[in-house]
Amino acid sequence: MRAWGLRALAGLAALSLIAAEPAAAPDAPLPDPAQEARAQALFEEIRCVVCQHESIADSPAGLAADVRREVRGRIAAGATDDQIRAGLVERWGDFVLFKPPFDAGTLMLWLGPLILLLAGVAWAVARTRMAAIDTPPLTPAEEKALAKALKADRLRHDAASGTPDDGR
Repeated sequence: MRAWGLRALAGLAALSLIAAEPAAAPDAPLPDPAQEARAQALFEEIRCVVCQHESIADSPAGLAADVRREVRGRIAAGATDDQIRAGLVERWGDFVLFKPPFDAGTLMLWLGPLILLLAGVAWAVARTRMAAIDTPPLTPAEEKALAKALKADRLRHDAASGTPDDGR
């Protein structure tokens, strides 16, 4: 029984080693400093599709390293920044860019927060206007009844307090 457990544990360890992602090869910068600067600027604009909250410049994922190598290769081949972005968007969609283009597909992404803000302001204004309804002034008879009720309330004894509350 004990040997069976050790074999199972060894099998699980071997399976986890097979499934682990290999470490990314170190990046080799471009020999031309101007081209490398362009590459670094593009790295900051491109989202890692594995991490999703990091740029490929900051991501340790193997796929991010592959994309960095691809971008450097395309820069070295003479591609423009727009051509490189277009190729990445073709492969992964607008999601790959931290600043997606303003078009029909991303309209709600760009205008959604503004629409929600305007809706909230409109709701607050409508709510404020509804609360500001003018009430007619009290008639002399209503004022007398109110004064009498307030005076009676001040003179009422609170049994829980132990001392009379006479309003003084």
